[in-house]
Parts: sequence; structure tokens; C-alpha cells
Amino acid sequence: MRRKGFWLALSALLVLAFVVSACGGGATPTKAPAPTKAPAVQPTKAPAGGGKVDVMAVWGGGELDSFKAVYEPWEKETGNKVEYEGTRDLTAVLKTRVEGNNPPDVAILPNPGLMMEYAKAGKLVALDSFLDMSQLKKDYAQAWLDVGTYNGKLYAITFKAANKGTVWYSPKAFEKKGYQTPKTWKEMLALSDKIVADGGTPWSIAAESGDASGWPLTDWIAQIVLTQSGPEVYDKWVKHEIPWTDPAIKKAFQTFGEIATKKGYVLNGVDGILATNFINGSYAIMDGSAYMYYLGDFTQGFISKQYPDAVPGKDYAFFPWPTINPKYAGGITGGCDVVVVFKDTPATRSFVKYLSSAKAQEIWAKKGGYTSPNKGVPLSAYPNDIARTSAKMLTQATAFRIGAGDLMGGAVQHEFWKQSLQFVQHPDKLDEELAAIEAKAVEQYGK
Repeated sequence: MRRKGFWLALSALLVLAFVVSACGGGATPTKAPAPTKAPAVQPTKAPAGGGKVDVMAVWGGGELDSFKAVYEPWEKETGNKVEYEGTRDLTAVLKTRVEGNNPPDVAILPNPGLMMEYAKAGKLVALDSFLDMSQLKKDYAQAWLDVGTYNGKLYAITFKAANKGTVWYSPKAFEKKGYQTPKTWKEMLALSDKIVADGGTPWSIAAESGDASGWPLTDWIAQIVLTQSGPEVYDKWVKHEIPWTDPAIKKAFQTFGEIATKKGYVLNGVDGILATNFINGSYAIMDGSAYMYYLGDFTQGFISKQYPDAVPGKDYAFFPWPTINPKYAGGITGGCDVVVVFKDTPATRSFVKYLSSAKAQEIWAKKGGYTSPNKGVPLSAYPNDIARTSAKMLTQATAFRIGAGDLMGGAVQHEFWKQSLQFVQHPDKLDEELAAIEAKAVEQYGK
């Protein structure tokens, strides 16, 4: 059973040469800081005189504050104006706008799967028609250019990315109990047993995310598949060249179940997993109700907003995803937000050139909750050791893959979320749950 025409071009055992990370939080707009010095970038000048760029993205609150800090220098430099529309339901809103022949000039999509759909439908402007590709190849590892490429043309620039190989904990809490951060999956299970024996709760796991509930669980599965069975199996799974009922995929769910479904391991058990919002789930390591929490490096943004006086690296930190199969140690999954263009104008060309530059991305990197895929952004731009460690971790990854759910998209992604929620409630029905996702995959991709 195969997914036809799939675009995934990330090579096996890819050794990345980039710097990467993710999200944030907050509320009211803030005045942008002055642009910071950065390596030489492409010209961004656009004709002055009131041009505008309509931009649609998912960001609100603190993330929007940071994005405004990025684009306000461009507005001042060019005399053009950004008109921003934020929506958490970007997929549906953008679909309606495109079908109504009224798309935004620029959209920043929360996953590359959407880019693929619009590029295939002929709705996007090829960025290599106006961007300096020789400069982009200097600034971005080929892996990131591959993410934005369809049928040999570049349709997206990765602007913001996430490292999902991070397990969060409180160094103070570990030190108090004499716990050591685990290096392997077996060590992590042994630590979990020790915490239970000491009367504590090892894990917070939180799956609630509105209509997208379940995606934090699928991040566990994707990270396990990559580091347990390797990049080749991961790629075949994503392309639907192996079925969801394949032993490797079943084994990944069962491995996840060693933590998620074991009595005493998870804060408030299954009910806690289902009812706790994924942001709130991170707070458990801070209030002492649990010792560990797995989620991407954007988790720092959640914690720092809720606990502004907490010291990164002392009150909270992460340890790298532990080794499951030594053959695939160091593999990391992640996510990314990609910039696409629906309308080709001088202002949109200038804006996208600017967003692709280290000059623009360094602004957000300095504000925190973000890591740039542009190699021109120095590690020194990041505000603390946690952010720098995450970025460095990605540059040293033995393999990097975009999170599986983001690549699958559509009905399969939603079924993956749904059946992951079912699995933590009914691990004994795993065969039925995997068969349900497989049926949806056959329906979406064909045989």
C-alpha cells in the first residue's frame, strides 16, 4: 500500500548542518527592537510608497509579539505595511480563502504538508523565481530546502522550527532526590520505577489540544519509530510504503505504552492524559506533581511565561531523547513553520527575501522561544543555554525528520491523533486501532 507522488526528500541518516527550534506565548503587541547586526544577506529593499502584504499565520499572544518585532524593521526600511491575520484554524480558514479566490499574499503554514497540497494544486508562487538560490544554499542546509521543494521548484522557506527530541525536567528536583538523567530507554524506565518506589509520579503526559487533541501523543510515536526502527522505516511509514499494521509501527505504540499505560507512571492516569492541555502539562515539572514531561523545545516558552522568575538550566531544563536502539541513537524529529507566497508582487518578494535572512530571524532568536534554520544566525543570539543546547543538538543529529503527523496531513493525521487517544484508553485493542488508521490511509492515498 503506497502513498503516491509523495514529496518527502529528506535523506536517510541525514547529518544536519543547521540551527533549529520553536514556539512561545504572551499577549500584547510590543514595539520592535532595532534590527541587530547579522551576516550579509540578500537585498530586501522594495519600492516605497504604501505597498502592503497580507500575512496569515497561526501566531497570537507572545508569538505574535515576536513576529511583529521581526517585521517592523522591514516596514520601516521599505515603507510597506504588513497586515496580519492570525487564526488557530489556519487550515480551514486558508482553504476557504483560496477556494474563494481571495488568498492572503503570504501564509506561514504550521507544517509542510499544507505547502505540498497548495503547490500541487498550482496555487503557490515558486520562490526560486525571485530568490537568490546560491545565497539560500549558503544559508540553509539542503534538508530545509528539500522540505520546501515540490517537483524540483522551491515553494517554501522554513522560517521557524522545533526540536522534538527533548524531555523536560527540574534539575533541582532531580538533585534533591539524587536522580540522574537517563541516557537510554531502559535507564528511563528504571528511573520511572525508582520515582514510583519513592512515592512520586514520574511523568506528566497531556494530550488535550481542542480539535487537534492527540497530537502530543503522536509526537511520542514518531520519535520512537525514528530511534527504534531507523530513518528508512520512518520514511517508508510516512510515505505509506509500509502499512500501519507493520510490526515496527505496532512495536512503537507498545514501547510508548511502557510509559503511558503503566499504572502509577502518569499524573492522574489516563484521565489526566486526556483532560490536560499540552501547555498546562509542562507545569507539572515545576510544581512538583511529576518529574518528567516529553514535548518539543517550544515547551520552554510555556514554562517561562507561567514561571517568569524560574532560571533556565536550574529550575527547568531538558535532557536529550534517550537511546532506544544504539544503531539509531541521536535521531530527532521536529516541526517547522514555512513561508509560502500566493500573490507575486514587489512587496511580497521583498518581504519573503527579508524573512529568509539571518538578519530577520536573529531578532526572534534573541527574544527566545525560537530557533532559526538559517546557518547565519549565531548560537550567541539565543538567550540562554537551553536554547543554545537545543540548536546545537540539532546540528549534531544523526538523523532529522519532520514529525510524521505533519507530513501525512489530512484524514490520516486526524485518525492518527484519534487512535493515539484510543490507545492510551484501550492498549489491548491496538490491532484494531492500527487497522483503523490503515483504512484511512488506504482511503486517502490509494494502494
